[in-house]
Amino acid sequence: MARTAQAGQTVNILIIGQAGRLQYEAVLFAASLAEAHTAGRFRLFVAHPRPGPLWPNDPSVRDPDLVALLEGFGATLLPFESRHFGHAYPYGNKIEALAALPEGEPFVFFDTDTLILDDPALVPFDFDRPTASMRREGTWPQLELYGPGYAATWKSLYDMFGLDFDSSLDLSQPDEYWQRYLYFNAGFFFYRCPKEFGSRFLHYALAIRDTPPPELVCQSLDPWLDQVALPLVIHALGGGRDTLPGGLLDGSVSCHYRTLPLLYAREADAVVACLERLAEPNRVKKVLKQYDPFKRMIYQKRGHKVRALFDRDDLPRREQAIRNTLKREGFWMR
Repeated sequence: MARTAQAGQTVNILIIGQAGRLQYEAVLFAASLAEAHTAGRFRLFVAHPRPGPLWPNDPSVRDPDLVALLEGFGATLLPFESRHFGHAYPYGNKIEALAALPEGEPFVFFDTDTLILDDPALVPFDFDRPTASMRREGTWPQLELYGPGYAATWKSLYDMFGLDFDSSLDLSQPDEYWQRYLYFNAGFFFYRCPKEFGSRFLHYALAIRDTPPPELVCQSLDPWLDQVALPLVIHALGGGRDTLPGGLLDGSVSCHYRTLPLLYAREADAVVACLERLAEPNRVKKVLKQYDPFKRMIYQKRGHKVRALFDRDDLPRREQAIRNTLKREGFWMR
């Protein structure tokens, strides 16, 4: 029987925190989850790397006021070892942190730059059929004029791990169009066991990084490595596209805002209201104002100036066009 979020079942939520931007985003995430979910079925872990040879500076979350806020919102800080990625590829944190979660318990990973807008218990997770965020653009691979196409590039990776490439295709999309091929944003993903998911994710990511097939010779894997490996992991574990109803995650239940300038530029009024409500209490403000982009966007109201630049009913189709406007007007910060 498929494992869904049954009444009474505990589900672990994992986000990544570390010194710098992520620890401040973690406060907002934890505050949003605490406001939206009161039944205690979802347990939040904020994973942070331990200091070690792969980090030139201490990446751990150690500010006492910030730690007290996270714990006050019900979060458990979860240190983990960086053995393979570290400072050279911090996106690898989401891969290595999975090993620190309790084995055999279902989990949902969220990127830390996410707000929970409604109770995650509303999402009918099927933990036997993983998926990830479909709020993505065709960012990888970037095809070269005389290089392999989408099909040859992706097939080389499926072949590398003995996976059935043909069954991963969306045949409603035309050949050599990027959406025909399984591709996700890694802003969320879930499965029935973090050890099982994480070990496969790590194996695939390291193999792609260290011994890529010839078809990848012209392809950059930084910062795309996690998003290249992720669809292979999900396909291998019996998941795929749209194993969740649309409109919940990356919709009414969660918002992966990416950066505060992008949030103010393109997200709904309700998301802005949620952000500013969560940031208003003095104990939260005291911590978040330590980080300049948060101080400027939220507390100095630059976010409202950003919002006035865009028509939410007629946004540019490509995120890069929004970013270019923000940079030109001096509002891009992260």
